[in-house]
Amino acid sequence: MTSETRPDEDGAVAPPGRRRPPGDRVALRGDLRSALPDAGAAVVVTALVFALLWARMESGASDTVAVMPFMDDAGTYWMYLLSQAFGWSGLLWAWGTVVLGLLLSGPRPARLPVSRQVLERWHRTTSLTTMALMFAHALMFAAELVRYETKVDWAERLWVAFADTFVPGWYDSGTGEIAIPIGQGALYLAIPLGLLFYVRHRIGANAWRRLHRFVIVVYALSVWHTLLYGTNVWYGEWPRTVLWLLQLPVAVLLSLRLWRPARRAERLGSPGGHGGAARPGWWVRAAGRVAVAAVVVGLLVVVVSGRDGGRDRPAHPPATAPHAQETD
Repeated sequence: MTSETRPDEDGAVAPPGRRRPPGDRVALRGDLRSALPDAGAAVVVTALVFALLWARMESGASDTVAVMPFMDDAGTYWMYLLSQAFGWSGLLWAWGTVVLGLLLSGPRPARLPVSRQVLERWHRTTSLTTMALMFAHALMFAAELVRYETKVDWAERLWVAFADTFVPGWYDSGTGEIAIPIGQGALYLAIPLGLLFYVRHRIGANAWRRLHRFVIVVYALSVWHTLLYGTNVWYGEWPRTVLWLLQLPVAVLLSLRLWRPARRAERLGSPGGHGGAARPGWWVRAAGRVAVAAVVVGLLVVVVSGRDGGRDRPAHPPATAPHAQETD
């Protein structure tokens, strides 16, 4: 989740044998220290979201309780609420780090409120914070499952919670059969893609840039996971529409990033190769740009029409547990 461009990588060809000086490399340890204020802010936001979710559950206004009435007890299900809070702050931080990355790798703004170096540092630190929030979201979900599985011994409870949370395809209840593997995919892609930045001098800048482009897939999977499994945006009401609306800036910046990339080597240019022959790669890249432009139009249609894929709020909500407890 780090930016694709560096001061010496903007389309220039490095002389053979040239190596980046060791002092110019960004160390993970230094970014971890720099990320402490950002992580502190994320903890505060998570705590505020947790307090809001708790208050809504206590007042009877919780959409989570509307979906799963058996959870109408904040004191018992506090770990689930904390998992939700980490999930929402993680999605917010993912949104921020993706926006920063697209600003850095797309058309250069004429004026920036801070220097490019500061924006790059923010991008790296928010990326690290996002990974931590995603892992905390999954960990608290597993902790809630450990608490829930009371009919088996501790070893079995730990295994069931681990498998349901971290093993793709294991969770077998309702919407989670699809939503949880999608979330797992986002987590398992985010960590290596984010950390590869710190070893790019070993794998090569070009290889790192190609891999780094898949970060947008991580973000798309995260949003998809939320739309499918986030009970706070389960119903077709304003919170879900707002979530869709927040994707417009990302889609617009991605479209600008593709149509007007900062690096000259990534610009679309002419469809003809040597001798005017069409290049398959050019057509693939052009199709990608058109697809992203179509996504922008689709998001506008969703927001304006209000048809956002949300469920209708039932008159009599289901009272079933997420899945049957394990037994010996």
